[in-house]
Amino acid sequence: MNIKSKLPTVGTTIFTVMNQLSVQYNAVNLGQGFPDFMMSKELTGLVSKAMKNGMNQYSHMNGVPLLRQRLAEKILNLYDIQVNPETDVTITPGGTYAIYTALTTILQPGDEVIVFEPAFDSYIPNIEINGAVPVLISLQYPDYSIPWDEVKAKINERTKVIIINTPHNPTGSVIRENDIEQLRSIVKGTNIFVVSDEVYEHLIFDNIPHLSILRYPDLLERSFVCFSFGKTYHCTGWKLGYCISSPSLMHEFRKVHQFNAFSSFTPSQVALAEYLQNAEAYNQLGAFVQKKRDYFQQLMLSTPFKALPSYGSYFQCYSYAGLSDESDKDFAIRLAQQYGITTIPVSAFYKNAKDDKVIRFCFCKKEETLEKAVEKLAAFTA
Repeated sequence: MNIKSKLPTVGTTIFTVMNQLSVQYNAVNLGQGFPDFMMSKELTGLVSKAMKNGMNQYSHMNGVPLLRQRLAEKILNLYDIQVNPETDVTITPGGTYAIYTALTTILQPGDEVIVFEPAFDSYIPNIEINGAVPVLISLQYPDYSIPWDEVKAKINERTKVIIINTPHNPTGSVIRENDIEQLRSIVKGTNIFVVSDEVYEHLIFDNIPHLSILRYPDLLERSFVCFSFGKTYHCTGWKLGYCISSPSLMHEFRKVHQFNAFSSFTPSQVALAEYLQNAEAYNQLGAFVQKKRDYFQQLMLSTPFKALPSYGSYFQCYSYAGLSDESDKDFAIRLAQQYGITTIPVSAFYKNAKDDKVIRFCFCKKEETLEKAVEKLAAFTA
């Protein structure tokens, strides 16, 4: 028996390839985006407490009510906007799940979705599995800014969604006020939705404000805004996130959600509802991770690689142009095999493997991990 694949062009991802190489060559893994240090003992203690107190059954489909209430309070404090925890907030098993559910809620076959590349690897498969068409626009290298004139040129009656991501994975770029105004201008008076990937909401540097879609009521009414607890609290393996939207859109989102995951891991939700009262834990996160970015940048001065700006996320991209004519994939594989350091080639974030000779590093690691990695990279010769 044969299955007609809904994703016929999808094979083994570069992330799997690089992780296998990391294990095979005992390489320092700066490829995959996860911290290698411990998360808050207080938070893990609260999860244990919730489990011991019997909070181990299905939670409400929309999420533990107190957690949704605490999120609404947090949003009011951060962005000066009131969201209704009953109608506007849904807890999901991860930020990626929230994005998938939002796109599945919106899209019909033949719809078009504006995607900025390099793009997080789930976006295009999410679009294609729903029978829709990704319309690909390259961010402008080397600052990875959005070419809004090109966006305007590609808008038509089939355009259903624009996906934005800030802070951006893999480049570390962030959306500015001009980007918001351009987005507002483009979608005003249309039936175009916005899916906003804001999983790195608190990992933003250099005193730059996070311009969440939640700040802008006119955009929020047509948006699904997706977040991740895993990125905020250094627990990516929990796969817990949430989505915020307007009541009518969230009503449709929940129709899809109820027949997929239905609910999310209860003990962690109970723990997070209590832990969210500690605003310091997320308000100081940007400064904490910026120190890691700055330390990594300083260490990397001993290598021949050229840093590209990173204003947020776990990541910084570096150019090796002039050091090698290899494709970025071949170059990344050689770094793993010969130098014992795992990275991700940025061409993996383009559908057509656009290659600017750039590789991505994850710097959200222990200092000794970064030191060990850069020691290996310093030995690189062109």
